[in-house]
Amino acid sequence: MKNRKQVLAVLLAGTVIAGSLAGCGGGNAPATDTPAAENNSQAETTAGTEAPATDETVAEGEEPAASSAKTMEELAAMEYDERSTYLYEQNLGEFYELYTEAKAEVSDLSKRHAMMAVAEAKLLESGVMNPQTSLGGAYAMSRVVPGTVTSVLWGNDEYRFHNALVTTELIKTVDRTEMKQKWAELQGTGTYLDWVKTYLEEKGYELMDSYAFNNFGSDPTTWDILSTSQTVDSYALVNTYDGLLEYDNENVQQPALATSYDVSDDGLTYTFHIREGVDWVDSQGRKVADVKADDWVAGFQHMIDTNGGLGDLVDGIVLNVSGYISGEITDFSQVGVKAVDDYTLEYTLETPIPYFPSMLGYNVFAPLSRDYYTSQGGKFGEEFDASAADYSYGKSPDNIAYCGPFLITNFTSKNVIVFKQNESYWNKDNVTIKSMSWPYEDQSDATKMYNDVKSGVLTGSGLNTSEVETAKADGLFDDYVFVGATDGTTFSMYYNLFRTAYANSNDDTKVVSVLTDEEKALANAALGNANFRLALSFSMDKAARQAQRVGEDLKLGRLRNSYVPGNFVTLENEVTIDINGTATTFPAGTLYGEIVQAQLDADGVPIKAFDKAADDGVGSSDGYDGWYSPENAAAYLEKAIEELAAQGVVIDEEHPVRLELPYTSSIEWSTNQANAVKQSVESALGGKVEIVLADGADSNEWYYTGYYTDYGYEANYNITDVSGWGPDYGDPATYLDIFLPDYSGYVAKSLGIF
Repeated sequence: MKNRKQVLAVLLAGTVIAGSLAGCGGGNAPATDTPAAENNSQAETTAGTEAPATDETVAEGEEPAASSAKTMEELAAMEYDERSTYLYEQNLGEFYELYTEAKAEVSDLSKRHAMMAVAEAKLLESGVMNPQTSLGGAYAMSRVVPGTVTSVLWGNDEYRFHNALVTTELIKTVDRTEMKQKWAELQGTGTYLDWVKTYLEEKGYELMDSYAFNNFGSDPTTWDILSTSQTVDSYALVNTYDGLLEYDNENVQQPALATSYDVSDDGLTYTFHIREGVDWVDSQGRKVADVKADDWVAGFQHMIDTNGGLGDLVDGIVLNVSGYISGEITDFSQVGVKAVDDYTLEYTLETPIPYFPSMLGYNVFAPLSRDYYTSQGGKFGEEFDASAADYSYGKSPDNIAYCGPFLITNFTSKNVIVFKQNESYWNKDNVTIKSMSWPYEDQSDATKMYNDVKSGVLTGSGLNTSEVETAKADGLFDDYVFVGATDGTTFSMYYNLFRTAYANSNDDTKVVSVLTDEEKALANAALGNANFRLALSFSMDKAARQAQRVGEDLKLGRLRNSYVPGNFVTLENEVTIDINGTATTFPAGTLYGEIVQAQLDADGVPIKAFDKAADDGVGSSDGYDGWYSPENAAAYLEKAIEELAAQGVVIDEEHPVRLELPYTSSIEWSTNQANAVKQSVESALGGKVEIVLADGADSNEWYYTGYYTDYGYEANYNITDVSGWGPDYGDPATYLDIFLPDYSGYVAKSLGIF
């Protein structure tokens, strides 16, 4: 893909998420055991933007040229592109080779994912970055039964609540844990819902058919699902339409408005067979049209016409999207989406994309009733004009058509959104939630949402610090409060492999380095050594750092130990792959992270990227610190010192490596986090490494040290925590592609190259 998402590492607004891009994995969700159990003031804000498509310096599939070891002087004298390619090959060559092989596997998804897990292990072993945290991991109380809403980490299906099970009373933490463990055991069998209904009955829980969820203090910005990448919009609107396929509560993709689909032998053409007899209705439930294959053609064209940023997700995926976006193609029939007849829909891809079905959960692939849209003044192509006097589509809930489980019957700004069941919905008999009410919450009352959850006004919510203390005082904390799951966003520490910028690129008077020339050279030499980078990673007490943000009680909750979340994908079939020359078989149901860990263990690298005991025995890469070890830090530092000494580089207490870490001094928790890193690193490494805190007076100065830069040579740091990444689709490539050796691989920029 030429376009990928980047997300901010740290939020500077400590309220709720109201503007993250759909593909960024950030966002607030109802208080369930899905990644979004934090719905209020403890949430972090992520901002997403597309990395620019540029010419690749090293094409995919073409291994960077190997070179003999270079001295610091030789590296400094090299042209920037040449040096970037050299540094990439030296530090990430093994990852690149294995990952390229994995990407070439397009016929067997399970084998592809297992091979990618092995490649990720090599990425972690390279030490170029240290995964730190995710979003989520906050305290919550809820009536939503765990495992009844999909927990896939991409797309919009996690916001669909029509099949959720909701109890009349708050669910006890001990029961929630037991249900989560059973879900992990039964996932993929299609039997969890029957089991959990019996379990709930035996435990004395009763079910209700309504759902009340706070809408995180922000009105939707539009009611046109095809023109927005805002979380606040998609949360509401995804409940008004059905897509082609939908992930169920066990994270298995099921037929929705497509009853089935076929894939051509070359993997380029997907043919969907559309369900017949489905109605489009207006907000009053009156039929306005039949659902037909052409509705996806109309929706796809409108999505690109609106220029809302969603088109970038399919640029390079669906045939000729790039040309239509750029204006080189004006005839939309040349784009790879076509209605063969009323109930046959065809997508043609640029290249075989084995994860293409996982992308269908995004609003990018939502249908649009062409007849209703044109009746609201809508036009297509060059004639599209959202400012036209007669254009009313998407201006209110009364100006859209519905084919999903709910109609929006009331929207009062900064007050409430009310949903009721669509009586014409094709799958009405299987819907468990008949109505939803989303009251507006501005969070001016620090404990209002807790009290509303307690009384039943809200189904569930995350808890802020004041609410946690209130729950403890009320005697509810131990019995009902749980730590919500994390989401797909991974925030890391990145290491600059060869720093050349010592002030911000937009203003060379900001965040100016205090290092001497000798210290700059020593820092570059040290960070060019993998063992030194691993020593740094092992020396960082991630829990102590996170405690500065969320407190001691929650310091482990959102820690992440791999780049791709360990539960991101699960093997559908048994797979045998090579692990250091040994044929190793992983059964169906194996989590991605288990394979990453198997390779790390085989290589003898003491990183715990995945823990089978984590997440109440479900297994996870989150919720513990699998890196921090002063003993390992000291051991790897000694290895690095020996290797560097052979190159004439001296590191000791008299010649410490001084590394600059930018932070935002105007924010207390940012300052505290930076100091926590400094303290743990310097303590673990015995004074041979010093962390120099580089003061960004405000968030803008901090962002310009790395996040707002375009190229690696502008990276104004030795170490940074300024950015992270969230998934766009259900394949590990959505994370690992950004480590490719070119200018569109966003993380390569964070390493000071490309």
